[in-house]
Amino acid sequence: MPQIYVSIGSNQSPQENIREGLRQLESIVGPLVCSPVYRSVAVGFNGDDFFNLAVGFHTTLPLLRLIEELRIIEFVCGRLRGQEKFSPRTLDLDILTYGNMVIQKEGLSIPRGEILHYAFVLKPLADIAAEACHPVLNKTYGDLWTEFTGHDGGLVHAAGFLGQSRR
Repeated sequence: MPQIYVSIGSNQSPQENIREGLRQLESIVGPLVCSPVYRSVAVGFNGDDFFNLAVGFHTTLPLLRLIEELRIIEFVCGRLRGQEKFSPRTLDLDILTYGNMVIQKEGLSIPRGEILHYAFVLKPLADIAAEACHPVLNKTYGDLWTEFTGHDGGLVHAAGFLGQSRR
């Protein structure tokens, strides 16, 4: 079974929506390894701060079926598709990696490009997969985080955000 990493974010009722998203995702794929939650400013628009984390898991679900399941979870949590790329979100679930798969075609990019550009994506991923390698760059996520020079968005650990640790 491939190792999957997913980025999770919310800036609308984030505690409620992230908890529900994690509960639903776990019911579909099984146990999750969760990073700490981080708070950062909204990127690309003026809005409430976002709360982000990364989760890792193994699954037998094919990629397109997993994408479908993630969209269902987003919808159940109130996500409306078709909004501007940079806008408030009840829940955003993005596949960062799917095993060592590399796909670059319209509407689908794996590994997800945001890994290299946004601290709120890379830091949580490095927390749970420091020794895993980016399938294109062949560098570990820990090394990529150490070398990160992009804007950190005011990234801070949101201690106690989900209550007890899910790790």
